[in-house]
Amino acid sequence: MPGKPTLRSGPISRRKLLRSAAAGGAAISATAIGSKIFAPAVAQAPAKVRIAWTEVAACHAPLGFGVDKGFYKKHGVDVELFYQGASGQTLIQALATNKADIGAGLVLDWLKPLEQGFDVKLFVGSHGGCQRLLASEASGITDIKQVAGKRIASYDVASPPKIAFQVTLARNGIDPEQGVEWVTVPFDIVGEAVKRGDADLAAHLDPWAYSIQKQFGLKLIADTQTGIYQDAVCCVLGANGPFLKDNPDAVRRVAQANLEIHEYTANHPDEVADWYLKALNPGLPRADLVEILAGIVYHNHPVGEPLIKEIKRAADDLKLTKVLDAATDADEFARRVTIDILA
Repeated sequence: MPGKPTLRSGPISRRKLLRSAAAGGAAISATAIGSKIFAPAVAQAPAKVRIAWTEVAACHAPLGFGVDKGFYKKHGVDVELFYQGASGQTLIQALATNKADIGAGLVLDWLKPLEQGFDVKLFVGSHGGCQRLLASEASGITDIKQVAGKRIASYDVASPPKIAFQVTLARNGIDPEQGVEWVTVPFDIVGEAVKRGDADLAAHLDPWAYSIQKQFGLKLIADTQTGIYQDAVCCVLGANGPFLKDNPDAVRRVAQANLEIHEYTANHPDEVADWYLKALNPGLPRADLVEILAGIVYHNHPVGEPLIKEIKRAADDLKLTKVLDAATDADEFARRVTIDILA
């Protein structure tokens, strides 16, 4: 796993990971996204905001790119990125211990803590699709129905890919706990576990999922872009309740910047890949990074009612896998844990 730099939208990283582009590269014209037009913020002291992220996860690359290229500053926020690890639990800890004001995380990781009363409001989506379920050739698996009774390697007993694909299994009539065997292995050897025959499938995040798929010749069986996740948002931003109460305008500005950054990434994955390679060195060649980023659905960034719809769908999924209480009203829950920050 990578180190833990703290990035700011002022002077860059204490490890000097980030190299700013020419000054002109940070100036981005007002961008129309849907029916909303976001113009540069008026001149004032930028609000300071700490955002928890997973540093070298492909889907989070736009956040670091946005800091380095001035997107947040343009919207009047001075963002510091806090490395929180690759787990939903560490994201929640970062917010609960006041190490971050806002967190970027997978929808399915947010919901159980929110059901239990965690004081966070989800306010904007980032993208769809960044996880893969991959099978070895030796397993003979060619579709999701054949996964029943097989062994699936992932890196944590509650890893985001495990949670996501438990839903996929349940939606396809397979008991996500008793109908398969989950094999927990270290983060860096998920692919090797499948190659050795210790597991039949691997459940992982990009860019690592992409890397092991290519390295070991694994077959894509499911992902979080297609099948039951078609058109679903994958990751969303949530704001700590006390921070949101005291700084609603700063959260609104983060949302505006987030929409612009991810729309820009959707249209310029090569630029973000160049930054990703130079700043974070995830261990893959540029061509692979461009392909990964171009494949993530960065046009999918719901706010308001569309976000409520996505959270309701995710809540129903987690009720199916018994992560959320069966009595939880998914619609009421979705409305309670979200805020239409741009209303």
